[in-house]
Amino acid sequence: MSKEKDFTHINDKGEPHMVDVSDKTITQRIATASSSVHLPAEVWTALRGEELMSKKGPVLQTAVIAAHMAIKKTADTIPLCHPLPLEGSKIWTEIDRPYIHIFCRVKTTGKTGVEMEALHGASVAALTIYDMCKALSHDIIIESTRLIQKSGGKNDFKMD
Repeated sequence: MSKEKDFTHINDKGEPHMVDVSDKTITQRIATASSSVHLPAEVWTALRGEELMSKKGPVLQTAVIAAHMAIKKTADTIPLCHPLPLEGSKIWTEIDRPYIHIFCRVKTTGKTGVEMEALHGASVAALTIYDMCKALSHDIIIESTRLIQKSGGKNDFKMD
C-alpha cells in the first residue's frame, strides 16, 4: 500500500510556504522538459531557411536564448520556487512538421531539483516561437509541455 502524498507547498493550516530543504542531501540534479508548438501551413510557408527566419528575426535562435533567460528567472516567476545556482543548461529544437519540439535540460548541484527551471525554459521558448510567428497566424498551438526526466533527488523520474 502506498503512502498518501501531501502537497509540499501547503502547511497544516492550508497556508502556502516555501519547502524547507535544509535537511536534504546535496546531489547533482538534472531535469529535462519539452514543449511542442504546432504551426499551421501558412506559417511554414512564410518561414525561410533551416533557421526559420521571420520578419522579427531567427525564430529558433531567439527561442533558445529566451529559454536560457527564463531558466535563470524561474524563482522570480514561480512564487514558491527556490532560487538555484545553475551549473548548466542545454536547449535544442527538433522540427517534425507541423511541429517544432523544444527540449530544455538544466543541471545544478544542490538540495532541490531543477524541474521547474526546465519546464519554465521549454514553456518560454514555445511562447517565443508563438510571439515571433503570430503575425502570420493565430492558429498556432502550444501543447504537451511536460517533464521528460529528472535525476539526483529522492525519486528519479523518466517518462515512459
